[in-house]
Amino acid sequence: MRDDSQTTTTQDSRPTDEPFYILATSSRPDDRTRVLKHGESFAVFDRAGAIRPVGLGELGLFHEGTRFLSTFEPLLEEQRPQLLSSTVRRDNVLIIDLTNPDLTNPDLTNPDLERSAGGLLPRDTVHVFGLGFLWEGTFHARFRLQNYGMRDLDLRFSLRFAADYADIFEVRGTPRQRRGHKLDPVVGGSAATLGYEGLDGWIRRTRISFSMAPEELTDSLASFRLRLAPREEETLTVTVTCESGRETPRILDFGTALERSANAQEERRSCCPVIETSNEPFNEWIERSTADLQMMITETPRGLYPYAGIPWFSTVFGRDGLLTAYEILWFDPVLARGVLSFLAATQAREVNSGQDAEPGKIVHEMRHGEMAALGEVPFGRYYGSVDATPLFVVLAGAYQERTGDLAFLESIWPNVERALSWIDDSGDQDGDGFVEYSRRSASGLTAQGWKDSADSVFYHDGTLAEGPIALCEVQGYVYAARREGARLARLLGRERRAEELDRQAEELRERFERAFWCEEISTYCLALDGAKRSCEVKTSNAGHALFSGIASPNRAWRVAHTLLNESSFSGWGIRTLDSTEARYNPMSYHNGSVWPHDNALIALGMARYGRKDGAVRILSGLFDASTGLDLHRMPELFCGFHRRPHEGPTLYPVACAPQSWAAASVFLLLQACLGLTLDGAGKRISFERPELPPQLDRLALRQLRVGDAEVDVVFQRYGKDVALHIERREGEVEVVVVK
Repeated sequence: MRDDSQTTTTQDSRPTDEPFYILATSSRPDDRTRVLKHGESFAVFDRAGAIRPVGLGELGLFHEGTRFLSTFEPLLEEQRPQLLSSTVRRDNVLIIDLTNPDLTNPDLTNPDLERSAGGLLPRDTVHVFGLGFLWEGTFHARFRLQNYGMRDLDLRFSLRFAADYADIFEVRGTPRQRRGHKLDPVVGGSAATLGYEGLDGWIRRTRISFSMAPEELTDSLASFRLRLAPREEETLTVTVTCESGRETPRILDFGTALERSANAQEERRSCCPVIETSNEPFNEWIERSTADLQMMITETPRGLYPYAGIPWFSTVFGRDGLLTAYEILWFDPVLARGVLSFLAATQAREVNSGQDAEPGKIVHEMRHGEMAALGEVPFGRYYGSVDATPLFVVLAGAYQERTGDLAFLESIWPNVERALSWIDDSGDQDGDGFVEYSRRSASGLTAQGWKDSADSVFYHDGTLAEGPIALCEVQGYVYAARREGARLARLLGRERRAEELDRQAEELRERFERAFWCEEISTYCLALDGAKRSCEVKTSNAGHALFSGIASPNRAWRVAHTLLNESSFSGWGIRTLDSTEARYNPMSYHNGSVWPHDNALIALGMARYGRKDGAVRILSGLFDASTGLDLHRMPELFCGFHRRPHEGPTLYPVACAPQSWAAASVFLLLQACLGLTLDGAGKRISFERPELPPQLDRLALRQLRVGDAEVDVVFQRYGKDVALHIERREGEVEVVVVK
């Protein structure tokens, strides 16, 4: 029962409650940006391929957490070109088509050219085709200008540029008392070099080079005089290289860099299955999601790792990496191995209150950049998440089941044991059998679950809860971690340890049912506060109890029913917070918005308990949302307004796009609807009661691999039934269909 005596006032969360709140003091001038990423570098452009200090101020070329290019603007006769179109191709190459506006002061070499008014060059005479990509710390751009007029043309093409060397946290809105100083620019020939010496002692340089010598070159402008006959074209190549510390990146020519970029992406794609459907917009969603994941996956010394999101979270996040790898595990298990290897290597070994670190804990976030190096933000290596540690064990078990790779599992078993020990010891702060969080670091995160806004945990009247906080979904993750730990222990011949973990899991399940179930709201409560009072609020967190398997079957069905009600399901997906709750706000970050990864995990949980209808409904809603999104790109989140006819979803102003776990959501949603499981050791692929969303009549999975075997399977709708056909089978693999 809800306890109205707990509090008497409702507190509003303010930006000052969150020291690293992302400020949004202005709207984006356009809801469509163009994003590139490779390695430790990413770039955000406007739709015309320019970087200008407008809107939220997030445009720029960033490297290792610092903005190395804050202005990059092509100009025709000192005017901005007009945009024709732009996109980012599946190989993560930016394409822009521009043309001249009506220009009044062009130098026309033929005086007989007709002019409508004093030297006017009519719009749409010059086509500017731009192509750009990132490779190994360098932005490569090529501009091809072509004269479609009837007379010779003498035209000035310029590039305006600047580098402010703002730390990503400055861009997000975190103030600084002091900054380093800019170095004297070096300008000459066909290159300009800008520089900055940070308070951390690091020298950061931006080297801008051109394939032809500019007519005029300063520390902020390069101008080229182009003489073009009718139909003639001229090409200019620009490289912008980010140099950090003592490293001087090797600069490849444009063609070589483009070829290596394409080859690397094609090699990664060739290792994954191919998904084809009867619905072209659905295929485009799959293609964009695949391309976004390829963009976000980063080579590290420990293997591949999906950085979280652009622009705010392009770095290692433990929780994001674990859940992204889990979402695409059936599709690309190599990523999970890289994530597990990296997080095992960075697992905390000692207590460090400034980092919220405790032995066995999995890292939350790792940052480069001046502010992290100086400790102005605590995220150089920060451990303030309560759920990454059990999720590490969950992914370890899922990876072994998917691949049968027992040797790798054995190599990280000590890390698994340390994670399980953290759950038993430091994770359970008061010894009540639940895992709680409360920050140790004075500058760390207040909320340490996946909903890490300061106002994300509260009682039913909206009053914020006092910690330590035991979140609903975290107990489910711990349950799943112990179950997976027990299974893995048996595989390694540790039967006594397996029995202990099974016993702990069952005790937690029974304790969870007693403490977290709320009969009045027909779902599990959001959390228990420090006094073990329940936050009886209807949230999406309860859906994760289905994902983890901790929920009892009867209550799982009731949770599913609650989440699929109109007050929780917006029409696009399940809201983070039910619309009947006090803090519901469809425009908030965590209190009413729709998060694709959240929905994908819930859909898998519903399928686990036989609610395939719920999984199909979620997939169908998010697919419909994708058709109204630029590039069919699934963002980190969007607003939770109820779906309106003939309109797309309402965008959230500072959402990351791309965001790895949002891009990966479609793969887990398909797995849930198809009932897909893969047993690497048993060389078995299973489909349990496969269903398709109403938008698909046919779906093919090609090159689906288990070990060294490979199959092509096709799902075809026949009325209300979905049939499976095996089109090709190579190697030893069993395909099982449960109807």
